[in-house]
Amino acid sequence: MPFTILRDDITHVRADALVNAANEQLRQGGGVCGAIFEAAGARRLQKACDKIGHCETGGAVATKAYRLHAKYVIHAVGPIWRDGSHGERELLARCYRSALELADDLGCRSIAFPLISAGIYGYPKREALEVARGEIRAFLRDHEMDVMLVLFDAGTVELASDLRLRVQHFIDDVYVGAHAHYSARQSWEMDQLYESEGYEASSLVLEDEDVFTEGAALEDLAYGSAFADDTAVSEPAPSAPAPSAPAPSVVLGETPPPPPPPPSYSMPSHAPITGALPRTSASKPSVKLPGGLRNMLAHLDEGFSGTLLELIDARGLKDSEVYKRANISRQHFSKIRSNPRYKPTKTTVLALAVALELSIEETSLLLERAGFTLSHADCRDVIVEFFIREHHYDVFDINEALFAYDQPLLG
Repeated sequence: MPFTILRDDITHVRADALVNAANEQLRQGGGVCGAIFEAAGARRLQKACDKIGHCETGGAVATKAYRLHAKYVIHAVGPIWRDGSHGERELLARCYRSALELADDLGCRSIAFPLISAGIYGYPKREALEVARGEIRAFLRDHEMDVMLVLFDAGTVELASDLRLRVQHFIDDVYVGAHAHYSARQSWEMDQLYESEGYEASSLVLEDEDVFTEGAALEDLAYGSAFADDTAVSEPAPSAPAPSAPAPSVVLGETPPPPPPPPSYSMPSHAPITGALPRTSASKPSVKLPGGLRNMLAHLDEGFSGTLLELIDARGLKDSEVYKRANISRQHFSKIRSNPRYKPTKTTVLALAVALELSIEETSLLLERAGFTLSHADCRDVIVEFFIREHHYDVFDINEALFAYDQPLLG
């Protein structure tokens, strides 16, 4: 996704560029700087930095990444916090801009930042996070890059006290199941795995008992379920077995007669010789279906992709506005737009609902078209519902709240 917050050790992150919270002398220091030097190979990284020699506060320079899972280390020098009246905010903002612009010049498609200046340099964490988020958002308006902000613990993100109280009260009112967030995290990780591997997640994992695949439905209905016309289908009584034909007599010394040829089958004239068989029209099924099921299949609701595009058109939005507000990549959005049968993950649907500023009712409809529902047993769903009911549609604010509660982020 374009911008995400991770709780991890930055030296374990894979990206084209890792950002080091450097000092002006580009010497190995403590904290994040010391960890990056050690993981990269301190001697070689220090030798590369010595060739550059110096970097002003607010600037950034690049070296090779050596043993890290990256191509480059971008050494960005943030300010030392004094009291906030010595230009610290502008210097920190310039530091992020310099690193992002340098990564773009190097052709990087992904970059991972620590929270610069918030460690031994003493910059207040909440203010440092606001600066980081503001500069990253401004950069992503005009650039395509995956940007990760890597924090060592969830406590680094501190919600404003009034927002934290309102979110917590809403969770206390509706959230069911003290440990549901663990299953939410696992479900999200599986969704991301399926999506990254090109599978359609919702066709592999059923989240609700009422959601079923078309094949399963037809199989169930064919064996005795009750239908919309209130007619129960009963299995026909077994018929008596047909008498078997007498075996042909064989005379010793004679060649036995050849067995009868197997019955021949002909391919319907409309079926292609190669490739998949044509999809059967719901209005003219090739198998005999009960009336209630036939009527349901003939009046299927619009799918997820069609519903999404109708909502975008109704709001007069451009595609770029939607996928940037949803915190998803242009490539991901192109898949959704170009494939009428695209099956998104629940995370993607919620992100798009926020991007389109949908009401709770509209969000439920969009989720339904993708085979999902909002659940009060899922902490992530409850937090997103809170923001939607508050008409607060900033995906970065929502993700900060989700991160603070250790929930999967939107996008």
